[in-house]
Amino acid sequence: MFDLSIFADPSIWAALLTLIVMEVVLGIDNLIFISILSNKLPVEHRQKVRRIGIGLALAMRLALLSMIAWIVGLTATVIDLGFAGSSAIDPVTRQLHHSWEMAFSWRDLILIGGGLFLLWKATKEIHHSLDPRPAETVLDKHRPAAIGFGAAILQIIALDIVFSFDSILTAVGMTDHLPVMVIAVVVAVGVMLLAADPLANFIGRNPTVVMLALGFLLMIGMVLVAEGFGAHVPKGYIYTAMAFSAGVEGLNIWSRRATDRKRGGE
Repeated sequence: MFDLSIFADPSIWAALLTLIVMEVVLGIDNLIFISILSNKLPVEHRQKVRRIGIGLALAMRLALLSMIAWIVGLTATVIDLGFAGSSAIDPVTRQLHHSWEMAFSWRDLILIGGGLFLLWKATKEIHHSLDPRPAETVLDKHRPAAIGFGAAILQIIALDIVFSFDSILTAVGMTDHLPVMVIAVVVAVGVMLLAADPLANFIGRNPTVVMLALGFLLMIGMVLVAEGFGAHVPKGYIYTAMAFSAGVEGLNIWSRRATDRKRGGE
């Protein structure tokens, strides 16, 4: 059972609030992917897919929280490509020989696989958006969906797994108290659930936002691959860049709407 007496400590509340913010921010990546994917389905299936995707995200996070010891063990090295060289100076070539090492844990492999999947998916969607199509193939309500319901669920599950590992490892690194982790994850997923429909509808109404979101997915994919290879990329820089880009796009949308209203008044 959870020991709820820990919440008598103010520092626990501070840790909880900090972790909730972190989990919400990490959930944005997951939510953007679900929104873009669900918008490719017929209108009557979109909300259902979003609900299933977010529900699976919560289930996976809670399941992983119940296996924290196993999750922490995933950071242990499973593949070591190290090469032990000499540290002495070769008297002939006068060059110093160094050893190098590249080790991968299961977590690294999951991040690399998820990052490559995101890069492939975002690149494919960008190509689809830029590829000119004949007039008769323009999307309408009678045209079959660009992706099947089952295929959408499978892709969401694949990315849910990657984002869930990232989310739980972040939680483990910030607190040792399981109740704090559970509450933060549930609150963050609740925020995702509330924001899912408004975000997806906003993306659907503004085509330029789709390209911006796909750019975000490309960046996130590259960051996941880099972290899988051991390069630490401060998340603050990533989300600051995303917030700045979103702010600029918001100004562009505001400007276009103001121009449209002005033309309509004339």
